[in-house]
Amino acid sequence: MGFDTGSIRFDDKGLVPVILQDISTGEVLTLAWANRQALEETARRGEMVLYSRSRQELWHKGATSGNTMKVVDILKDCDSDAILALVEPSGPACHTGSVSCFNENGPASSDGATFPGKLWRFLKDRSKAAPSESYTARLLSEGVTRVAQKVGEEGVETALASVSGDRKAFISEAADLFFHTMVAALAMDVELTEIWAELEERHRGRMDK
Repeated sequence: MGFDTGSIRFDDKGLVPVILQDISTGEVLTLAWANRQALEETARRGEMVLYSRSRQELWHKGATSGNTMKVVDILKDCDSDAILALVEPSGPACHTGSVSCFNENGPASSDGATFPGKLWRFLKDRSKAAPSESYTARLLSEGVTRVAQKVGEEGVETALASVSGDRKAFISEAADLFFHTMVAALAMDVELTEIWAELEERHRGRMDK
């Protein structure tokens, strides 16, 4: 990946703050620092390379633990003195083993904006379990036709709940539909980010005009 470091405003120590964000879940993973060399290495590797202020050396994130951060995009703020790195993490970002370094007071509320992404990560993990241990794994083991059948069933039930005007039933059935649509995406080897990208492209074309 290419990234122009020439416009970055490094501080008097030659560093710039870097916020790492999971592109799938939207979770803020950690705040770290980088110098020009670290950003150049990041561009070369396609994985996040930072600068350790305590060790005063380059730090290839996850090189030792295996929890590397594949970089999808790097954005700078309006003053060019801070960076947002959108990444696909291979494991926990925090040295404590937590997904995010910002979980000191416990994980974010399950009704937060990042929950769909967290659910997606959970389902991807459960898809690897034994069918006897996971409904998701069992449904996937029955093949894409069976998954599609479930999506169809839940779609009809969601529509019926909508027509009936039963708000509680609609919420329940819509949740079932979203869940099974996610499982269908797993069966089709489609990432949620691909679906969001399609919606974003339609939005640019004013899909609601």
